[in-house]
Amino acid sequence: MSMMEDIRDEFRAIQERDPAIKLKAEVLLYPCFWAVLHYRIAHRWYLKGHFFWARWLSQRSARKTGIEIHPGATIGRGLFIDHGSGVIIGETTIIGDNVTLYQGVTLGGTGKEQGKRHPTLEDNVMVSAGAKILGSFTIGENSKIGAGSVVLAEVPPNCTVVGVPGRVVRRDNAKLPRTDLDQVHLPDPVAADLNQLRKENDELRRQLAVLQEKEERKRAKKAAKKAAKKAADTEQEIE
Repeated sequence: MSMMEDIRDEFRAIQERDPAIKLKAEVLLYPCFWAVLHYRIAHRWYLKGHFFWARWLSQRSARKTGIEIHPGATIGRGLFIDHGSGVIIGETTIIGDNVTLYQGVTLGGTGKEQGKRHPTLEDNVMVSAGAKILGSFTIGENSKIGAGSVVLAEVPPNCTVVGVPGRVVRRDNAKLPRTDLDQVHLPDPVAADLNQLRKENDELRRQLAVLQEKEERKRAKKAAKKAAKKAADTEQEIE
């Protein structure tokens, strides 16, 4: 696509998906507009082998917009990054058309892979604020990732994912028959470990108290026997 087509696509994506827009000129004030525009230029340089200048432009854009997009990423048309501060898109990420990302989203790797190490987002995917998608796998088209979720495995199309780690709670707009989908009372492994340690400590204290009580009883019996023997010896002496 030409640069003018890129600009028109970005204008359209922002206007269609942000209800706060009142005037077309407001698009020019959006960090995501400039971040994506700079990415398009840097990506062209990257494909031509101008790696240093591509990274220079992407890092300059990241400092100005708070949105870090590696020039090696492959991004389709109509990407919208709403309130984009803190968004990170890795080198081998592939993003389809009409994808929406919110602030704090990370499309990253796990640090254990070579080659393709970042996720693929198919068309019309929405990733909510603070979500992390880590690894080389695919998020199917029309899927939604809930805020704060950490996704570590592939997601089928038309699904809704929530939680840490992320799990599918809806598929094809139907709720899955699961009983462990409470989004308020999420498991806390640290608190669970602390509770287990507290229970074990209480049990050890109880056992120690029992042992101390037995020991005190033994001492009391020995003292009683010693006192009785002393009294008997005293009586014999008197006789």
